[in-house]
Amino acid sequence: MNISRRTLPYLTHPLRGIGGLLKSTPEDFRVEEIPAYEPCGEGEFLFVKIEKRNLNTNDALRKLSKYCGVNQKEASAAGLKDRNAITIQTICLPASTQEKLETFEDPNITILSSALHRNKLKTGHLAGNRFEIVLRDIDKSLDSRAHELRDLILEKGFPNYYGQQRFGHEGSTLSQGIELLQGKNPLTKVPFSERRYLQRLCLSSVQSELFNRCLTRRLKAGKLYEVQRGDVMQVVKSGGVFVVEEDLAEEQERFDRGATAITGPMFGPKMKTPIDQPFWEEETVLGESGLEMNDFRRFKKLTSGTRRPYLIRVPELEIVREEEGLKFSFELPKGTYATSLMREFQRETSEPDE
Repeated sequence: MNISRRTLPYLTHPLRGIGGLLKSTPEDFRVEEIPAYEPCGEGEFLFVKIEKRNLNTNDALRKLSKYCGVNQKEASAAGLKDRNAITIQTICLPASTQEKLETFEDPNITILSSALHRNKLKTGHLAGNRFEIVLRDIDKSLDSRAHELRDLILEKGFPNYYGQQRFGHEGSTLSQGIELLQGKNPLTKVPFSERRYLQRLCLSSVQSELFNRCLTRRLKAGKLYEVQRGDVMQVVKSGGVFVVEEDLAEEQERFDRGATAITGPMFGPKMKTPIDQPFWEEETVLGESGLEMNDFRRFKKLTSGTRRPYLIRVPELEIVREEEGLKFSFELPKGTYATSLMREFQRETSEPDE
């Protein structure tokens, strides 16, 4: 697969962007998980709400599990959060750690609360995330342009790209994922205790890159808002997926009012496959990458496959002028990158749209 990074096309093209600096400090990027459910108050697992600064989720799990004297495999989190941010999220530990955690201290981790629950917290067990993001170095004369972009995004949504942080420094994570799928083993020097986590990260990076390419192809073709026969649709409320085979007008109406979403591929053997033209579009992208569906069967537990919406609609998006710059407040569904929304605002007029 050619891993050269190209600029992903913008939905807001040809509107001019506002530039600005993102993530100048961790305080400029605040994210709080919206839980899918609250702990019931009894059980074998401890749900611990933490606030962390300048620390990724895996490192926080490592610190907490080590302090409590449990294997890191016994710790879990609903979502992975970046390092350069202030994050409020829930992690899960065995109930036996509750007393030990009362004496835990760390300059980058604050324990906010804890409660018992019957089941372990697993990846994806959250409803979404709430963001407060500050863009610095934006002249006040650009405030009206920011609100013009806001109005367009509220009307049309934004492309659900995976952010560049998904692919590692200069695409290193993506490169390792490709090697794994090709039967090579680039992680031999990684300690065994960390290998499974990195395998998942690298393989997911390949799936994410292929999704971005399919989304780019659809956006450039002008089909991002057009339901086609053969599309795999997702019901927004339930998450269920189905293939469009007839009643195109009816399915277009459901999509237009936000009840359903057109999805793209996260390739894997259990992924629901489209038919007709959408199938061939996805097959073309996979073929151009030099990979085959069979390659994802090498790690069928880590790359089982799923579908992901191409477009994210934002119900509310607030922009407030503050001393530091413009503060953006909004909520997004789980798995959606805030940086993919913010890039629609930040784009410069000289930046290519290809």
